[in-house]
Amino acid sequence: MIDVQRHAASALPYDGALMAITRPALREHIKEALLKRILDGEYAPGERIVETHVAQEFAVSQGPVREALRELESLRLVVTEPHRGARVREVSAEELLEIYPVRAALEEVAGRAASPVLRGDAAALHAELAALYAAADAQDLNAFIAHDVAFHRTIVRAAGNRTLEELWESLHVHTRTTITLLGVDDLRAVAESHRPIVEALEHGTPAQAGRAMRRHIESYARQLRLRRAPVR
Repeated sequence: MIDVQRHAASALPYDGALMAITRPALREHIKEALLKRILDGEYAPGERIVETHVAQEFAVSQGPVREALRELESLRLVVTEPHRGARVREVSAEELLEIYPVRAALEEVAGRAASPVLRGDAAALHAELAALYAAADAQDLNAFIAHDVAFHRTIVRAAGNRTLEELWESLHVHTRTTITLLGVDDLRAVAESHRPIVEALEHGTPAQAGRAMRRHIESYARQLRLRRAPVR
């Protein structure tokens, strides 16, 4: 089982004021709460997740709960059946790993294409890297995930390929990153693993930038593979 105990209490701030949050942000909060419960075994395989109960817990309508469950279904963590609602799937770490070769290939292409663009202006990457270090030092997992995704999105968008960007976004990178990092103890080491990408984009060739991107995503897969026991 993926160890999420260290971050489970802090990864989802909840202060009773969720109704003041925008609907997309609210959906993300609920999705991450359900995700953590699935990964730490609080929801067992086959167990139903009742929309009305979750909505009551967060004091919201069923709309954002339904949207959160829909995204978890797209990740194959839950399955929805007509007239029976959503239930938790039994998912192995190997199944969770399937996404990483695909993402690595896409980001290698992005790194190559973005290299000429970011060589002259990598300020946004440096800002995200600094934010990653700050979030790691503060042990703020939510902020760390947000800046990790923003770092990679900056490169993907700099590639200037709409099809590439749409494919990358379809991978649900934020949620996949959450799954990977929930069990990581040393967030600062993860932040440091982004530095070779910046250096390759600023000073290397497009091929070197692409390889740096691929190696980095493959390291994410290794992080998860180290915890390859089945997810309950």
